[in-house]
Amino acid sequence: MANQPSFEDSLKKLEEIVEKMESGDLKLEDSLKLFEEGMKLTKDCNLRLSEIEKKVKLLLKSASSKEEGGSARGSKGKDE
Repeated sequence: MANQPSFEDSLKKLEEIVEKMESGDLKLEDSLKLFEEGMKLTKDCNLRLSEIEKKVKLLLKSASSKEEGGSARGSKGKDE
């Protein structure tokens, strides 16, 4: 997994595959190979996006709970 291309590289490769397939100049076998590669890239990109989304949600939840805890402490300190 260390040699896995970046999300941006995978997306660029996927765009190149789509362009080649849309050109209509490929043999059926070549189109099938590119389609399979494109499906794998799509799956990999979707998995990465899902992982990132989970991390963002976790960070937002953590930031939200810190803000709630901080404001409660801040108001408590002012009252005392």
